[in-house]
Amino acid sequence: MRLQHIHLPSLSPYTRASALQDRLVHACLAYKASPSLHLVTKPSIITAQFHPVYTCGRREQGTVSAEQQVYLCADGKADFHYTLRGGQTTFHGPGQLVAYPILDLKRHDLTPRTYVSLLERTLIKTCAQYGISTMTTKHPGVWVTPDSKIAALGVHLRRNITSHGIGLNINTDLWWFSRIVACGLEGKSTTSFQDQGVVDKSVEEVGQAFVQNMATALDGVEGIDEVAEDTIPL
Repeated sequence: MRLQHIHLPSLSPYTRASALQDRLVHACLAYKASPSLHLVTKPSIITAQFHPVYTCGRREQGTVSAEQQVYLCADGKADFHYTLRGGQTTFHGPGQLVAYPILDLKRHDLTPRTYVSLLERTLIKTCAQYGISTMTTKHPGVWVTPDSKIAALGVHLRRNITSHGIGLNINTDLWWFSRIVACGLEGKSTTSFQDQGVVDKSVEEVGQAFVQNMATALDGVEGIDEVAEDTIPL
């Protein structure tokens, strides 16, 4: 099978990627429910960089006060959304690679635990291509040191169909993270490619490397097709 890569060019609203993700997830679920009535779905990865937005995981649903949301939106400079992913509050914005794999874990011989491990290994390999040594710790995500995170993970599963994914900081303005306890981890900091001395690397370039590494790591995937957003059925 082939992996389809849908890249959203330029800056995108979070809601645009979320709606596209929902379409792909629903197509996968429809096929699982009635294979004879629906086309076989391909594994997919959406890559994008967002307009500034704070998102909260499912454990924080309804817990962020109106006053906190106003603060996070910074006089209209950022948006705020609840999501179904795991994890707590994080930031997405310009200079950060967001990648949302939509996969059926059963087709790739993965469990939820091994899938998270695959995402972490893929991030570590991608960072290493640019000379950045990273690691995992007891906390989710990928780290440059035990106290400095370069990539966050937050996934959602429904009937073994994955959604949401990773945020890897390339040349993100780290000021946005200083306004929250990122992912609920007190005393930890956030870093980026640029902060680690790797400059002049675009989100698009690193995104292509990440998708290629994912395709290589996924059992059964034989190649990548670049797919336009408007070809995904509504």
